Amino acid sequence: MEAVLRAISDPRRREIIRLVRRRELSAGEIAARFEVSRPAISQHITILREAGVLMRSFVDEFWMDHLDRLKEAAEQEETDARN
Repeated sequence: MEAVLRAISDPRRREIIRLVRRRELSAGEIAARFEVSRPAISQHITILREAGVLMRSFVDEFWMDHLDRLKEAAEQEETDARN
């Protein structure tokens, strides 16, 4: 849990999470939305992956990033709140 909290503590990483919340995006698509270098965004993506927040899958010749555990946790929290 500590790794997840550390990973989402950075504002750019939270913005990456918001971007991939709606649909899978490639690292290039994510990087294009920021005014920092592509390697810097790649490092943020790696931190999110290592914490288990983002997962990567191969789709149509591209590696796509998408939410994993964080999305499941948010959905479970929403379900619990309704009950």
